[in-house]
Amino acid sequence: MTPLSLAVSAFMVALVVMAGAFMGGAVIVAVPLAILVIGTMGFLDLRRRSKQAKTIQDHRQQAQNDKIEFNERDKETLVSE
Repeated sequence: MTPLSLAVSAFMVALVVMAGAFMGGAVIVAVPLAILVIGTMGFLDLRRRSKQAKTIQDHRQQAQNDKIEFNERDKETLVSE
């Protein structure tokens, strides 16, 4: 999780704990709100990671498709060792 999503999740959990400690009507609002926000942050984090994984796969495939052409000097350097 990103630091921002971790901070927001911690705030939402603290809100639920505080509302439960005071036994007020805030529990009715805080619990669904916290679940909604934590779920949304998790969904956005998964979507970001999925996009990041796709770009890495694209780079790998592009690297496999690129052909490397060696000139004579490169060939001499590779053979000399």
